[in-house]
Amino acid sequence: MSAKTANKIATGVIVSVAGLIVLVLAGLLGFILVRGLGHISFDFLTSAPETIRRGGGIGPQLFNSVFLLVLTMIITIPLGLGAGIYMSEYAPANKVTNSIRLVVEVLSSVPSIIVGLFGLLVLVNLFGFGFSLFAGALALTVFNLPLMVRITEQGLRGVPREQKEASLALGLSKWKTITSVMLPIAMPVILTGTILAAGRVFGEAAALLFTAGMSSPRLDFTDWNPFSPFSPLNPFRPAETLAVHIWKINSEGLAPDAKEIAAGASAVLVIAVLLFNFGARWLGRYLHRKFTAIK
Repeated sequence: MSAKTANKIATGVIVSVAGLIVLVLAGLLGFILVRGLGHISFDFLTSAPETIRRGGGIGPQLFNSVFLLVLTMIITIPLGLGAGIYMSEYAPANKVTNSIRLVVEVLSSVPSIIVGLFGLLVLVNLFGFGFSLFAGALALTVFNLPLMVRITEQGLRGVPREQKEASLALGLSKWKTITSVMLPIAMPVILTGTILAAGRVFGEAAALLFTAGMSSPRLDFTDWNPFSPFSPLNPFRPAETLAVHIWKINSEGLAPDAKEIAAGASAVLVIAVLLFNFGARWLGRYLHRKFTAIK
């Protein structure tokens, strides 16, 4: 077999596999959206769910998912950035550093159900946070943090050495070089890691079953006191997220239109994740152009 023939065969196989993957993903997204888009309305997005009657919505669950995303990112991003900067620029090359990297890799592959059980034993019971948004955010941080650390470290290591050395040669301190030269160049990579971490938060269910809980109190959206048990801003209240709500409806829903509610909620979840990903990618390109002056 000639090299040209082998190249054509290999190219055809790669294109076929890629096309098959795209078709499967498009079919899955299309199936979810076709089933669910017809059930989405303003009332569906804002009203509370019903237990045994028709016409329930996903308002509290949607708010809980967004609120949990914000809480988790507030915890994950500073810790992940700081740890990634340390591992990339300050950690010495020795056995301790290699052990830390090994622990990070192991943590990133731990099943979410294990993280949920850890959260139940330590955060919910031992520390006394109970089933709450805060406990759920801490549990999600446990397996999102390794991803953020690894992505940040890889992004900083991908900065050309010449740019780093030029900054240091001009008299800038190491920290000023990191914040003014290296981080802007690595920003698109870091934002990609943030997107992946945020996607896990929005779509996660297993870990939240044991930490955030499977129910929500009747929220009073006129009460903005974060210490009130019925305030939507209270991080220490139980909170059923959208992903957990979908699982709960499909497994034990009693409402006559449970399947329609699950289909609509699934479509909302997919659309929210897609919008967040596309928006964050646009923001990453914008920041890259702004910080690096590359059009």
